[in-house]
Formats: sequence, C-alpha cells, structure tokens
Amino acid sequence: MELYTPILVLGGLAAAFALFSLFAAHIAGPRRYNRAKLEPYECGIEPTPQPSGGGRFTVKYYLTAMLFIIFDIEIIFLYPWAVHLDALGLFGLIAVVLFLVNVSIAYAYEWRRGGLEWD
Repeated sequence: MELYTPILVLGGLAAAFALFSLFAAHIAGPRRYNRAKLEPYECGIEPTPQPSGGGRFTVKYYLTAMLFIIFDIEIIFLYPWAVHLDALGLFGLIAVVLFLVNVSIAYAYEWRRGGLEWD
C-alpha cells in the first residue's frame, strides 16, 4: 500500500484543489443572470428549432472528417519513426516508404474524386 501513497496523496490534492476552485468561484463570482446568459451560445445568431432527428449533415462533412483522420493517423505513425530514425535502420526506412506510398494512393484517390475542393 505504501507504493500507492504518493498517488493517493496527489489525487487527494487534485480533488481538494478542484473543490476549492468551484467553491471560490461560486463565492466570488458575479450573480447577474438574465435571459441572454441562460441561453446556449450561438455566436450571436438566434437559435432555430431543429427537427426531431437533430438535422442532417451532408456527405461532404463526413468526407472531410475521414480526410482529417487519414492525415492525423499519418502524423501519428511518422512521428515515432522520425524520433528513432537511427535505431530502425533500413527496415524502418522501407516500412515508412511503404506506408507513405499507401497514404499517397489514398490522397491521390481523394484528390481525383474532388474531395479537396471546398465549395
């Protein structure tokens, strides 16, 4: 149990700080509520009622999200390779080249299909 004592103490300090911060904000903060402050923030645009299903997103939204995921995963895999370039040697170089070829094919396909055109 003594191995976990520092972790428990740190967790207790974090919880105490969080509770103290909430209490201090409640005591010291202003209490001037009005109709505008109680509404959800919509960038100055009056909120409009949504259909019961929550509305529909266009397919372009999902294609953009998938593009983000593809390039995000590419960076996640390239960063460790760049950090340990010396230790990986020729095997690491070949693996990364194959990975980049694979991602480049996906990028070229998306480019040819018009996925990078922002209308």
